Amino acid sequence: MQISPLARSSRFSYLFAAMLDDAQRSLEEILSPPFRNVLWKSVGLTLGLLLVLWLVLEGLIVHFLALPYPWLETGLTIVSGIGLIVGLAFLVAPATSLFAGIFLDEIAEVVETNHYPSEPAGRALPLMEGILTTLKFTLVVVGVNLVALPLVLFVGFGVVVFFVANGYLLGREYFDLAARRFHDRRTAKVLRLRHSGRIFLAGLVIAGFTAVPLVNLLAPLFATAFMVHVHKRIQKSERAPGGILAPA
Repeated sequence: MQISPLARSSRFSYLFAAMLDDAQRSLEEILSPPFRNVLWKSVGLTLGLLLVLWLVLEGLIVHFLALPYPWLETGLTIVSGIGLIVGLAFLVAPATSLFAGIFLDEIAEVVETNHYPSEPAGRALPLMEGILTTLKFTLVVVGVNLVALPLVLFVGFGVVVFFVANGYLLGREYFDLAARRFHDRRTAKVLRLRHSGRIFLAGLVIAGFTAVPLVNLLAPLFATAFMVHVHKRIQKSERAPGGILAPA
């Protein structure tokens, strides 16, 4: 049966309003008392990783940079330093994704307990599966951002590539991590494919959050809480008659 334009518009308005509501609740949660312990650990690990990368890359540049004129060497050092700052800024998304795998279950459990106390609790992924999934995704995100970085710096549409790529990858990763607490891998994939548009939009929200300097250090908390809410709405809709989770 074909859906009328009015019905599609009404459905989009509902989904947009629901997503804004989920985003607002997630923003309020990341500074609540249960989240503060995770917040400091997440920020500390992200800053620590970026600092180590900065020191290693800066040391390599200083070690291999040998020019006959001190003023030229100083100028190139400054330029390379600025380039490192820009490059590390683009690595915030992969770093936050890496640490999301570490803190996902702790964060998701708090959100589920606070907002969905009457529903069954989720289960944590097996340790090795969670680590391998997170590392695999982090490597993919690093590759995408390495391609997007020169496009952002030298091509006008690079910003669009950055947001679209990260929106897709971040939406996919965070949804899978949230969904796997309740479903097997196959069911989580089917849910993601059936609601790919909504998950992509949620990923764009997360990508926008990671693009704001300093604020993006909170991205693991926000993204995990946000996608828990998104998954819960999708799960509820699929439990209705005709959904893949509907009772037999």
